Amino acid sequence: MNTELLEALTILEQEKNISKDTMMDAIENSLISACKNHFGTADNIKVIMDRETCDYAVYAEKEVVEEVMDPALEISLEEAEKIDSSLQIGDVAQIPVQSKEFGRIATQNAKNLILQKIREEERKVVFDQYFEKEKDIVTGIVQRYVGKNISINLGRADAMLTENEQVKGETFKPTERIKLYVVEVKNTPKGPKILVSRTHPELVKRLFEAEVAEVRDGTVEIKSIAREAGSRTKMAVWSNDENVDPVGACVGMNGARVNAVVQELRGEKIDIINWDENPALLIENALSPAKVISVMADPEEKVASVIVPDYQLSLAIGKEGQNARLAARLTGYKIDIKSETQAIESGELPEDYMEQMGMMGEEGYTGDYENYEEDYEDSYESPEEYEEYEFVETDESEA
Repeated sequence: MNTELLEALTILEQEKNISKDTMMDAIENSLISACKNHFGTADNIKVIMDRETCDYAVYAEKEVVEEVMDPALEISLEEAEKIDSSLQIGDVAQIPVQSKEFGRIATQNAKNLILQKIREEERKVVFDQYFEKEKDIVTGIVQRYVGKNISINLGRADAMLTENEQVKGETFKPTERIKLYVVEVKNTPKGPKILVSRTHPELVKRLFEAEVAEVRDGTVEIKSIAREAGSRTKMAVWSNDENVDPVGACVGMNGARVNAVVQELRGEKIDIINWDENPALLIENALSPAKVISVMADPEEKVASVIVPDYQLSLAIGKEGQNARLAARLTGYKIDIKSETQAIESGELPEDYMEQMGMMGEEGYTGDYENYEEDYEDSYESPEEYEEYEFVETDESEA
């Protein structure tokens, strides 16, 4: 038994996850390569290796002839009889080859072949490990800034968080742990190239899967996500179980679940709404927390016209148009938002609409813009329910 070789292969298998069989194949190939360098040919070389004991033997098959023309492929009868007296002209003799006979160059080439195979297998193992994590999140340790890019250590491989995939305003310190979304893993001659992101919308989805058991087991589905990284995310959720409230499941007790995601995203605001197959209702939900009077949606053209109360127009549009922009991305509709006054001027609402709403009492709003927050609270069934949704409220300064 070749104890030293067996121990070396065992250590390689444990530390680098390279199988013994793979390395034994590499050793066989290296021996054949050494024979080719030493004898000039390896066509007649046979390597026999015991996979259990790691014992190996190398033989050169030579034809027994009367007159030797090619010493690499032929052997004289006289020499053959020294190995096996039963051999005759025309037989094939198996001549043992001692590795000690190889020259320095042949030995070095064989060694390089084995080392190259180890490196290739190590890169393949690392690639396979991270390829399985493609489209998923990983935890990395910040190493250093390389220009405007950030070098991240993921364990057995490094990744580069490029400037385009960084959230504007986020800064990291060396040794800090951060979560990243693996966009793509490429296999290159220098090893796997891992593309990671902090801005990808799927990062939010994977974080919720990690925090919310109902999302992880499929009871609650995240149907759509629209994100402006570092500022706000809108997420539409749906429950496959009528007894499970999808929004409540994602928010958690006292907002514990959503707050964990917000903390990981460094304070990014998250609006969670109910998904609805009816595009008009979905658009109404997507414009939350703004109230909507009416929605006219065209599923074929993917356009929608929305009318909101005058005092809610700024809230529906959002700061720099963010609320409307995210709602459009979330629903896939081009949304045109008008106030009551604009709708009356364009003929979409009757001229006496304001008077009709005033006569309807509570159904019409007669207060000023500064009191919208009180109406926002009253729109829910109970104060407790309002508090649960409080995290999606838009401040007046942002409206």
